[in-house]
Amino acid sequence: MIIYKEKSKQIVTILFLFFIFLLNLSIEYSKYLDLIEEEIFETQVEVLNIYQKDDFDILKLKASNFDFFTSFPKDEKIDKFQILNIVFISKDISFLEYLKGFYTKTVYFDFLEKEEKFKDKIIKKINSNHQDKMISELFQALFLALPISKELRDICTNYGIAHVIALSGFHIVVLSFCIYWIVYFPYSFFHQKFFPYRNKRFDILIFTLIFLLYYLILTDIVPSLLRAFVMFCLGIYLLRSNIKIFSYMTLFYTFLIVIAFFPKYIFSLGFWFSIIAVFYIYLFMQYFKNLNKYFQLFFFNLWMFLIFNPIVHLFFPQTTIEQFLSIIITIAFTLFYPFEIVAHTFDFAIYFDEYIKNFLEYKFFVYEVKTPLYFFIVYLIFSFLSIFYKKAFYILNLLMILFNLFLYLRF
Repeated sequence: MIIYKEKSKQIVTILFLFFIFLLNLSIEYSKYLDLIEEEIFETQVEVLNIYQKDDFDILKLKASNFDFFTSFPKDEKIDKFQILNIVFISKDISFLEYLKGFYTKTVYFDFLEKEEKFKDKIIKKINSNHQDKMISELFQALFLALPISKELRDICTNYGIAHVIALSGFHIVVLSFCIYWIVYFPYSFFHQKFFPYRNKRFDILIFTLIFLLYYLILTDIVPSLLRAFVMFCLGIYLLRSNIKIFSYMTLFYTFLIVIAFFPKYIFSLGFWFSIIAVFYIYLFMQYFKNLNKYFQLFFFNLWMFLIFNPIVHLFFPQTTIEQFLSIIITIAFTLFYPFEIVAHTFDFAIYFDEYIKNFLEYKFFVYEVKTPLYFFIVYLIFSFLSIFYKKAFYILNLLMILFNLFLYLRF
């Protein structure tokens, strides 16, 4: 009877989220109809990124309801974060392209004055700490999830640290840990003096949650960061309800919640990487939870690096032997990230620019290895089967080893 009630609750929850998904999808479709109602569409946009080509530049622009790409002549002198009033051709855009982010031609544009917001002040603060443009760009991405140039993205891929640069659960964990302990001691004083009857740890978790929600909004709700935030919220709820936090169902509900409220995120590669990464973390916990704690720290990062390579290399074939450094960099980042927040807050981050510049200017020997599609499909099948069968997990690890030998022995 209890099992039946539990399954009934799950079915009702899934159906409810599916209804929310359809509702939000219909809202997106109504916005899409507004877009294509005329042959051209006029709106205000912010310049998110500029991809330089030989004869022209491609701009990634953010409107109120959608992102899109367009090309501009090089002599227009447009900078990132500028506000434009733009008119573009909208008649041939499909609904799928609208959700994914479309490319179109610009008819007319002019510059608008930008009202300075808190986010812009943070960007200025970051820029004031650095003289090198790429280093500023790096920390804009680390702190505010701002898009990076192709050059910097290639460097991150060559080091195998794209997961460190893209805001996700890794950053949520570090931030929430820091916030928790910053608040813990002053709140303990007031808690003991005025309301000792309250659950102190739960109150601090709620405060941390509010801060993270504001941070999520500040970053314009990055898909991978949203996934981490939803899991954080579910974790607090499950903790209060004495329900197991780390489960595949938690991840499944996280996926459903995000897609239900933000249907277009189903096309976000960063979101899928984030979901798959957590899935492999759960697999690690399922099969390696009894390892020595100190050995586990290193082995976890090594295994996650190796297990994720077949996934990453389907989309990013760039390969370097230096990608093994990501294991050490990931561990060191737990200290580097909060330290750099403090360094930027008190304006002494520039003293470390020389070391960061040397890191970014390192010359790689790069070759390309793309994961075969058939191998990718088989790999995903055995990944899923590993939840239920230990033999499937053995086969998954064998596939992982074979792929990484194939990947790096070519060096």
